[in-house]
Formats: sequence, structure tokens, C-alpha cells
Amino acid sequence: MIEVWLIPLLALACLGFAVACWVFWRRQRHHIRQVVALHQDVVESAEASAFGQRVSRRSLSTELGELGGTINLLFDALASKDAQMRQREFLFQELAHAVPDLVLVHRERILFANSVAADPVGLETEQLVGRPVTDLMRPAFRAMMRNVIAAQLAEEHSDKSIEFQLINGGEQGTWVEARSTMIDYRGQQAILTVAQDITYRKSIEATLGRSKQQAQITLESIGEGVITADTQGAIEYLNSAAEKLIGTERQAALGKRLGEIVNLVDEGDRRDLGDPVIRCLTDRRRISVGSRALMVSYDGKTELSIEMTASPIKSPDGSITGAVVIVHDVSEVRGLAQQMSYQAAHDPLTGLINRREFERRLEQSLHSVRDEESSHVLCYLDLDRFKVVNDTCGHMAGDNLLRELSAIIKDQVRDSDFVARLGGDEFGMLLMGCPLLKARQIADDAIRAVHDYRFVWQDRIFNVGVSIGLVEIGRESGTIQEILSAADSACYIAKQQGRGQAHVYSVRDEVSARQRGEIHWLGLLQDALKEDKFEIYSQPIISLSGTEHDGPAVEVLLRLRDQDNNVVLPKQFIQAAERYQLMVSVDQWMVQATLAAIGQGAIRLPKGRSCSINISGQTLNEGSFLEFVVDCLDHSQVNPGQICFEVDESAIMGDFDNARRFIGVLHGMGCQFGLDDFGRGIGSFTSLQGLSIDFLKIDGAYTSDLHEDSLNHQVVTAITRLSKTVGFKVIAEQVEEQEDFDALRKVGVDYVQGYYVQHPQKL
Repeated sequence: MIEVWLIPLLALACLGFAVACWVFWRRQRHHIRQVVALHQDVVESAEASAFGQRVSRRSLSTELGELGGTINLLFDALASKDAQMRQREFLFQELAHAVPDLVLVHRERILFANSVAADPVGLETEQLVGRPVTDLMRPAFRAMMRNVIAAQLAEEHSDKSIEFQLINGGEQGTWVEARSTMIDYRGQQAILTVAQDITYRKSIEATLGRSKQQAQITLESIGEGVITADTQGAIEYLNSAAEKLIGTERQAALGKRLGEIVNLVDEGDRRDLGDPVIRCLTDRRRISVGSRALMVSYDGKTELSIEMTASPIKSPDGSITGAVVIVHDVSEVRGLAQQMSYQAAHDPLTGLINRREFERRLEQSLHSVRDEESSHVLCYLDLDRFKVVNDTCGHMAGDNLLRELSAIIKDQVRDSDFVARLGGDEFGMLLMGCPLLKARQIADDAIRAVHDYRFVWQDRIFNVGVSIGLVEIGRESGTIQEILSAADSACYIAKQQGRGQAHVYSVRDEVSARQRGEIHWLGLLQDALKEDKFEIYSQPIISLSGTEHDGPAVEVLLRLRDQDNNVVLPKQFIQAAERYQLMVSVDQWMVQATLAAIGQGAIRLPKGRSCSINISGQTLNEGSFLEFVVDCLDHSQVNPGQICFEVDESAIMGDFDNARRFIGVLHGMGCQFGLDDFGRGIGSFTSLQGLSIDFLKIDGAYTSDLHEDSLNHQVVTAITRLSKTVGFKVIAEQVEEQEDFDALRKVGVDYVQGYYVQHPQKL
């Protein structure tokens, strides 16, 4: 229980406490009002961003007055910072609008965009603010951009640029290359994206891409192998053709050197040709592998004849950045070239070397005897009684006989010797390093072997022989033509001695030849060729129907002037020209002179008509003459259709295959062909159908006295009818009388020439 006296004291204490509480409440209420007022001022300033506004301190207590002063200092600092930020933002925006690049500040949506960003979509910059960034680009790129934005906001920074197309209303959007970085923009993290217009670059890249694709397609399409290598020779690329040629898959070849995949060797001596790529890079120049290169696989199972070039790849400053190799498979071409080379050097009928190759080897033998202590022997062989077989049984029998005799003659010589068919039924043997006594023994063996041989054709048996002229080749020997002429003269004497003989050339033979007059004609012919002393005469050929618009209108004839300026007819010098192998030169002169005469207007031809030129059998069998004629035609202004070559029937039958080739090539160029002196072998009509013959010229022996000689009349009639059956037109030569002219017209001959029409006239 409380003491009574304590009650007043307690009451007084409670009253004092109450008074104290009332006083504290009054004072606190005043402070709270000041704090609330101060708070209101600060909030209003913040909401208005009026950082320069002042807080009133007059109604504040001392403590709150100090706080208000501090707040005013803070407002001053904030006001300064705000001004700086606004200035920087102003400068940033001015700069962004001034640059030619697209500038964006954004998160997922745009916070700021310059005019370059707004122009393509046709909006104002303010209209872009708040729109998704992806609205600016083509749909194909939007997912990529969203991933980039997400990575940037997740602070997965990347220095890589991205490329995309803007939407600009056109079919081809503007291409830009953009880079982004994080910045603080108006108090928040944002992405600054700057994009450069790369439309032109992309266009160039597209063009280059198409070019590269086209180049790639081209490289994959061409037949040549293409290989590129780096500066160390390691393969970087090879096309499909190269893959097939080297026999290695692309992936297996990459990174390896060419020399690690294939070997290059010479097809002749098999010597190693090395790696052309390494040589090219080392020598800094183009390297071509030899024309006889073989590419051999490392296992040695495959070989290819190739042509290969390796060229350095140079940069604009001249430094080498690698090499490119072109590989061409020439197996077929080289095989064809070898075949053509063989054909050019060999007689197609017998397989022996031909005259041109024989003369080439004879030339080599001449050089060897002058450089070494050795001698050789040339044998000139002429078959006896061959014409009997050819005329009796036809050219097929003659061809078989020549083939069999060629084998027999070749069996008589040594492996080091050469046997050639020089033309018709003439052969040559070149006995290398052979003493004259041994050569005479070989010649006698050949004569005996041919004599003992019996040729059987359709139950008929023939025996032939051979006459041989020998000449020793030593340091004092003359030219090839002189050696051949000497051997031919010796062969001629062997025939005069009774055939089936061998005769060794001596100086006395030359005296004998002079006595026969051949050396005289030889000198005259050589002088005419050298001094251009031949003359051309022409004789017209007329159409009996009067309606012919093709065929020969004139024939050119060769004449020669002797020392006394007398005109010499061909029959006086042709034999010597043939014996001394000058007919080819004579015919070449005639072709050139005729083409010149036509080109210069000395020979005028009616439209569609041609000029006839005679070609000897010796020339026809000379392989190089065809090339000569083609070259002359190519370099003249004369249409090949204005030329008609006349060849003798016997010349064609002597070397049918060569004649067919000669006629076929020139006929294909437009030249015409006539068969001269036809009628001496009517049995050859069937074979002639396989030749491109346009005209048959009936031998003059049948056209003379036609009106009186019934046999000739029947022959001419038969030839004319047969000719028309197979499509040949007929020319009658040596027509000298009106009666013969009229008879030929009735028979149906197409053309005539002869003294009745006109004597030959000098051009």
C-alpha cells in the first residue's frame, strides 16, 4: 500500500511530466512542419529538374537551416552536371546528324536515331524513337539483330561487325555494316550502333562472286587440268580435269607438291624432268615441260603424254604469291603426230621409208663421212618386168607385188641399213659404214633373191628382176642430187648390160651419160630453173555444147629455150628431168608461174571455167608437193576453183593411195582434176570411181583419124559412154581435123582441144 504522503508527490511528478511532454510536443511539431516544407521544396525542384532552384532558409531552425544550405549546394552541383550532360547530348546529336553513317542509340527499342537512319523508311527521326530497332531492317536479318541486342545487354560484348539490309522501299535494300558498343544514355545503359553503307562494296563482292563462280564453272568445264600452288609449291586447288589427269582425288592432293604425286619423265630416254612448279617459283619465270613429256603415276601403272606449263602468280607489287599449272593431255594428239610423222616419212604401200626421208638420211650420211673415217654406199634399184604385171593384172596385183618385193629386199640388208621406195617400181638402199666390196655382195644377194621369187596372181605366175646401180659415198662426194644421179646412171647401165645386174658407178659412166645427151639436158634444166628460163604457152579448150559453164577453158604448156634460143618441147627434156629428179622442181615452177599469170590477168578465164596444169607422176608421188600446192593457193589471189590439175593415168595407178590423198585434199579445196592420156588402161575404170576425178582426157592416139579408123571410133564411143555413166566429163585432145571434130561432137564428147581449135600460144 502506498504511503499517503507520497500521493501528492506522485501527482506533482505526473503533472511535471505532462507539462514536459506538452512542451516537447510543441517544439517537435514545429520541427516536423519545417522538415515537411523542406522536403516539399526538394521534391518540387527534382520533379521540375530545376536543379538551380534555391531552398528558403528563413523559416528554418538553425539545424534545418544548415541542412537547407547543404541541399542548396547539392542543387548547384546537380545543376552544373545537368548542364554539362545536356551540352554533351546536344553535341552528340549534332555530330550524329552530321556524319554520313547511320547512328542509333537503343535497347530493344530506339532511343535516338539520326536522319540517315530515318531517311530509308521515310520517317522523321522523332518518329523512330520508341520503335523496335528491327523495324529498320529486312525480315531476314531481324532474328540476328535481336540476338546481337540480347548479347550486348547481357554484357557479352563482341568486336565483330554485322551486315544487314535496311528496308528502303526498293527491291534492293541498302546494305550496311554495323558495329555496336554499350554507352550510358540519359542515366541508363544503352547500345550505340553505327552502320556504314556498304551497298557498293556488296555489289562488287556479288560481281566478284559471280565472276569467281563463273571462273570456277569454267575451270571445272574445260578439258585442261588447272592446278594452283602456294609459294612453297603445295597444291591449293585443282579442277576436275587435273584430278583425273594426275589420278589423285582432290582432298588427297591438297597440301602436297606436284612432285609428290606424279613423276615427269622424257618419253624418249626416261630422264627425270623434275617438278616444274618448284622450278617456276625458284626461277621466277614460266616453265614449260618438254614436248616429249610423260606424266607417270608413282605406282608406275599409268602414263600420259602431256604438255605442262607452270607460271608464277604475281601480286601488283611484283611479289610472287604462288603458281598456276596448266596440264593438257596430248596422248591422242601426240599419237596422231607420231602417226603423221610416220606417214610423212614412210611409203603407205610398202611401209618402207619414202623418198623424202631417204634423202634426209642420205644428207646425214654425207655429214657423217665428212666428220668421221667411214664410208657408205647408195644402191639404186629398178625392177625389171614390173610393168608386165601391172598392165596385165591391174594395179592391185602390182601393189601386192611391190609389198612382197619390199620385204624380200629388206631381208638382204643389215639392221643398220635403210631401204626406201623412191617411187613407182624404184627402190633405194643406203648401206651405212659399208665397204664397197660388201655392198656389192649385198646387191648381188638382192638380185638373186628377187630373181628366185615367183609372184602368183589368179593362177598366173610371174617372175621379175631388179637392176642395181651402186655409188660410194665418201668425203669427196657431191650433193645429194649428184649422188642420186650417179646411182641412177649406174642403174641405167646395169639395165643396158642385160638387166638383173649390179653396176658400180665410175667417172666413165658420166662420160657415157654425156654421150646420151642427158647431162646436156640436166645442165639446161638446172640453168632454166635457176635463171627462170622456162616459158608458158597456152592452148584453149572449147565446149562442144556451147553451154558449159565449168571445166577447163585453157591448158598451160611448158616450153624451154636452148642455148641457141630455140623452143624445146617437153618430150625432149622430160626424160632427163625425171631421171635426175628435177620434175618436182619443174612442176613447182609451173604451178607458181600459172597462178601468177592468172592473178596478173595474163590468163583470162570465163566465169566458172578453169586452167589445166599437168602434173608428172614423179611429182605426184612426192609427198611434199601437196603441201607446196596448198601453200601456193593460200598465198595467191587465185580461187582454187580456177585450177584443174591433169595427172597421168599410169601415175595414179603407180601409187594409188598417195594419188587419192593428193586429189582428195585439193579437190576438197575446190580444185578440179582431169585424168590425162586416158585409154591406155580402160580396165581401171572401177578404181577411178573412188577418186575425185572431174574430167577424162582421151589419149590423142584414139582421137586422130577418128572419122576413118572404126576401132578408134568404137574406143572413144565406149569411153564417152562409160564416163557419163560414172559422172565424168570427157575432153578429147590432139584434135587436128574438121572431120574428127565433127565425129567427136556426134559421139557426145564434152570438150576438145588441139591444132584444129588453136595452136599453143606464148603468154
